[in-house]
Amino acid sequence: MTAPSVDSTDPVNARGPVVTTPYGAVRGRYERGIAVFRGIPYAAPPFGPRRFRPPAPPDPWDGVRDAGAFGPTPPKPPYSEAFARLLSDPVVPGDDCLNLNVWTPEPGSGARLPVMVWIHGGALTRGSSAVPVYDGHAFARDGVVLVSMNYRLGVEGYGLFPDAPANAGLRDQLAALEWVHESIERFGGDPDRVTVFGESAGAISIGALLATPRAAGLFHRAALQSGPPEAMERDKVRRMVRRMATRLKVPATAEAFASVDRDLLLRIQADVGRLSSPILGGPAFGIVVDGDLVPRDPLEALLDGTAAPGVELLLGWTSEEYRLWLVPGGLHERVDRLGAVALAGAMARCHCGTEVPRGYRALHPDAGIADLVGQMVTDHLLRMPLHRLADARRVPCHVYEFAWPSNITGLGACHALELGFVFDTAGVPESAKLAGEGAPQELADAMHAAWVRFAVEGDPGWPAWDASRPVRVFGAGDPVVVRGPRDRELALWETESAKPVSSAETTPAAPPVDGSPPRSTASLSVVRRLRRSGEPRPRP
Repeated sequence: MTAPSVDSTDPVNARGPVVTTPYGAVRGRYERGIAVFRGIPYAAPPFGPRRFRPPAPPDPWDGVRDAGAFGPTPPKPPYSEAFARLLSDPVVPGDDCLNLNVWTPEPGSGARLPVMVWIHGGALTRGSSAVPVYDGHAFARDGVVLVSMNYRLGVEGYGLFPDAPANAGLRDQLAALEWVHESIERFGGDPDRVTVFGESAGAISIGALLATPRAAGLFHRAALQSGPPEAMERDKVRRMVRRMATRLKVPATAEAFASVDRDLLLRIQADVGRLSSPILGGPAFGIVVDGDLVPRDPLEALLDGTAAPGVELLLGWTSEEYRLWLVPGGLHERVDRLGAVALAGAMARCHCGTEVPRGYRALHPDAGIADLVGQMVTDHLLRMPLHRLADARRVPCHVYEFAWPSNITGLGACHALELGFVFDTAGVPESAKLAGEGAPQELADAMHAAWVRFAVEGDPGWPAWDASRPVRVFGAGDPVVVRGPRDRELALWETESAKPVSSAETTPAAPPVDGSPPRSTASLSVVRRLRRSGEPRPRP
């Protein structure tokens, strides 16, 4: 590919910083004293013969490529109206969607500044590096080179086919990290001081990268925000592909899907996946153990110490993750109305007996059913794995909880709310969509400074995890360290896991007609009732 040279007669372009990458020179922009490069390709467009294939290097270009604007975003369906009011997800058309962005205070070799690489969330089906909340100016202002990337999403990135390698989107992330290792020194960064951080699906991705042998040495610290290391059941992903194939009337192969119009593929994907949810479960796209890039379950590899033994970790969650999954579409009220049926569904989702919801009720006597269900599922799927990971690490690990409640009624301290504070972008309109007006700048100052300090020193500013379980709580007022704030709830699960399971709790319903594994009658009942009453959403 030959990219057009920048017009040197344009006074803005002529003054922009120029850096030479392995594939050609790029010209960025100076914005508020920071050099910004956007839309730099780290891999070739993943379409045509490259569709559903591992990323390939980009074609070199002649001249100086303009890097003043965000590059194309990967194909993705839009958020529903209820979620679009809270979450921004810009679309930039074009094929060259495997691109990244760099914010640096000192472009050019020699500075060797610490580097942070951001991997966005969005349930592996939405999101991009162009979301304004992820602006890297504040990190560069504070002496860190910030890199953010795009990667393939949905069926394009995580479809499971018999004729294509799995985990294409994760392979994209690895290719971007390899680009950083090879190129970032020319932008003022130190390839030996790289911290990866991500939220939700981005954190889950980092968990898989930690367990990926090919990623060894590409990063040295990692922050996992509201996402545990995990691998999805292969059949759960296959069911998504099979259902799409049935709707499209094509074989469930990469070759057949590659012949389908992109927009049609997105519409079918959105329709088939609209009922997937962390609360309800169901078929979804996710990272799978493939025997190649991901040789085994990431959490297991990290717990036994065989994966990334020297990588320092920052782990955490928000106090009320589930409210972003339940509140916007009215699912919170519907779960409350279902009462005991919803609790039974949560028990099936979490594979637990009656003692767990009884314990949550005793600990939170004033909570409604939806809040009990939400906290149970959050603890089971998110906090327990992260606690286990912190317990298992032999290198420093720091844990946080974000507890400031949104000014938007009902959202509380929900999933993704901390992002505007981590990036110190809480004042931009796109952050205010989720946080409301008047988000406290002092909280952004504290949280952003902690992430910078972790990248620079490996110590975000509070005690490392030990037997006393110190957690830095970022809420109203000054951040404080609380010892074991979730111990009482998590102890219920530890007791439950030690009990024999009764036959009544393990009797499955008849297998569904689509061939998926059976679920308990209670779980099926909850899902069916919620499907009749509205549209739940997948996690961002």
